[in-house]
Amino acid sequence: MPTPPQAPVAGVLLAAGRSVRMGRPKQLALLAGRPLVRHAAQALANGGHDALLCVIPSGEVGEGIRAALTGLPFAFVVNPDPTRGLGSSFRAAVAALPGGLDGGLAAVNFALADMPLLGGAQHAALITAFRESGAPVVLARYADPGAEPVRAPPHLFRADLLRAVVDTPDADHGPRDLIRAHAAQAVTLTFPARLLLDVDTPDALAQAEALLGAQTLRTSE
Repeated sequence: MPTPPQAPVAGVLLAAGRSVRMGRPKQLALLAGRPLVRHAAQALANGGHDALLCVIPSGEVGEGIRAALTGLPFAFVVNPDPTRGLGSSFRAAVAALPGGLDGGLAAVNFALADMPLLGGAQHAALITAFRESGAPVVLARYADPGAEPVRAPPHLFRADLLRAVVDTPDADHGPRDLIRAHAAQAVTLTFPARLLLDVDTPDALAQAEALLGAQTLRTSE
């Protein structure tokens, strides 16, 4: 029996990536004067979650991420072997959820640390859609009007599916099989295409800098 949708919803930030294409720890690369990971973390913190958890690597980079998130209400869990792919971070997160798998959570929203243009409003929209529908999965996709949408995180999973998230294989993606299995009951929200940007390379970091600057300019006008 699923936990009622009005029970707590946790937000998880997956921040243990290896930054192979960036050539340096992208989580700590400065974007608009702040570490990249801080942007995604702030969005989760503004999204209305009841608990927040960040998955980090061990060592100096992990400690840098902890420092970058000072002042935000995150707990942390170390992924001891990020070389096993994003799936290993999903598993580490589920194992460290407050109260464990039977801790009374209604759902968990998983977000990536390298998508800095997403804001709290998008996370809040996923939570609202879940609370209104009780759907097993709430997904995000990105598109401009008339364009083909692209599905990407954040992904919200109802708590009774978390045991299946633990079965996520070693791979550089999340629990795709679980998403496919519940596609017919999923709720999918569409966000503007510009929010899809993930910062994997120096060029993408420069693009994010320009987009954030333009966004700030529009807001101040």
